[in-house]
Amino acid sequence: HGAAELDEIGTEVLPRRTPAPAWLPTAKGEEGDFCLRSSDCAAGLCCARHFWSKICKPVLREGQVCTRHRRKGTHGLEIFQRCQCAEGLACRLQREHGPTDASRLHTCQRH
Repeated sequence: HGAAELDEIGTEVLPRRTPAPAWLPTAKGEEGDFCLRSSDCAAGLCCARHFWSKICKPVLREGQVCTRHRRKGTHGLEIFQRCQCAEGLACRLQREHGPTDASRLHTCQRH
């Protein structure tokens, strides 16, 4: 004993498939669904950390606040990650009409 269970189909013997874990989505995840990587999420969403798990969050649009990482590897330290800016946008220091150091806020802006 100890062998995998087998299903007989005609004269052919095939191993029974192991079902996917219940937490693993079968379709692309919607906003707020658990994920492992961005490819698990629907179009316009990315997989980002939220507390100690990862969920599908919206890709950032023009004018939305984004996170600019000064040092490589600091993205992993965040417990509330944001998605990257949408295609054609870059995360840049927000332009202010006052003193240049008035705001350290970064927003998604056109190239």
